Amino acid sequence: MLVHDVLIEETFAEAFTMRAARILVTAASPRWARECALKLTGFATSVIGCKCEAGIERELAPDETPDGRPGVSMLLMVMAKDELATRLVERIGQTVLTCPTTACYDGFPDAPDRAPVGKLLRYFGDGFQGSKQIGGRRFWRVPVMEDEFLVQDDFGMVKAIGGGNFLIQARDAADALGAAEAAVDAMSPLPGIIMPFPGGVVRSGSKVGSRRTKAMIASTNDAYCPTLRAVAASALAEDVNSVLEIVINGVDAPAISRAMRAGIEAACRPGVVAIGAGNYGGKLGPHHFHLRRIMGEGDDTGT
Repeated sequence: MLVHDVLIEETFAEAFTMRAARILVTAASPRWARECALKLTGFATSVIGCKCEAGIERELAPDETPDGRPGVSMLLMVMAKDELATRLVERIGQTVLTCPTTACYDGFPDAPDRAPVGKLLRYFGDGFQGSKQIGGRRFWRVPVMEDEFLVQDDFGMVKAIGGGNFLIQARDAADALGAAEAAVDAMSPLPGIIMPFPGGVVRSGSKVGSRRTKAMIASTNDAYCPTLRAVAASALAEDVNSVLEIVINGVDAPAISRAMRAGIEAACRPGVVAIGAGNYGGKLGPHHFHLRRIMGEGDDTGT
């Protein structure tokens, strides 16, 4: 299959089931909502080294937020349900509680599984905190030097998917980066997804384990490293000299498929030779996103 003269390889992205929370932060201005969101989602590219994966889903207008102020929606994901509360308390406590004018709300109010957040963060108030019920939900008012910090008692947890991906294989680094930027721009407005790596782009794609160091959980994906052609088996065409990966996490398979379709379409531009994907032979992740199905029909459901 060719899209704009770029080969779409007959392969699939292999992804994993995760647990997700949606965090809504509001503030007195868009500036402070975004400042808070950037800190909360920082150092959250991969569970391998960061314990969670997080990113900004979208910015929210005042008429989209619980308190009528500008805000930001974020997704935070972990591998195991019992880890989620810990990660939420850590990050909300260190970035939202500390940020001027912010309040913090649950973005999955109908989810039956709940993680205690405000219920634990309230103790920062040292006994001076208070609670109130609004719409059947409990909120905590924690006194701080500025005024008060409002945070919801618990947050919904849902099943999600992490690790949707595609590989942009280009003639040179400039072409790869331009295509990756175009892909991220095309995917960013879409709901229900995040791209947790810097600018949405990964240059250091990995394989499971290591050939030489047993302690390594992951190591460089040598089959896709152009500089290793002479010393390692290569999966790259001769005219490919730079590869960048885009990783997409989403609330469900359709959200990831829509994003991959938009991103791949945008990435298929002059200088790009092929679009591939990372997988483990289908043996590790239960969610499989077949590139040609996505680009041919647009309705691959990640199986």
